[in-house]
Amino acid sequence: MSSRATPVDLPGFDAPDAASLLSAATSEQLDTLGYGVVEMDLNCTVLRYNQTESSYSGLQPERVIGRHFFKDVAPCSNNKRVAQRYAQPSFDETIAYTFALRMKPVPVTLRMVKLEAVPKMYLLVRWS
Repeated sequence: MSSRATPVDLPGFDAPDAASLLSAATSEQLDTLGYGVVEMDLNCTVLRYNQTESSYSGLQPERVIGRHFFKDVAPCSNNKRVAQRYAQPSFDETIAYTFALRMKPVPVTLRMVKLEAVPKMYLLVRWS
């Protein structure tokens, strides 16, 4: 029997307990999700970057992991609407947003999650 989880074992984009479930998931499990997952430490350094996010963004995880997400990876989201919200001690918000990908506007839905009980932060991306 395989120890890999299937997508139904993991949280959906809107799941109320997504942060704790994503934190416990393996990188292989994150890769099975149909939405992008960017896991960051409390300094916005990327810890994990799943395959869905890599496919849509065109950035390989090796180029992203270990870098500051908002300064080095996605400067188009280094603003009040996204990056500055992570200064709050705890929050869980979903917004409509537009990424500037290779000079082309791409509409997405972002879910930004930071919980005091989980020492990681998440940016979930539902690509339109």
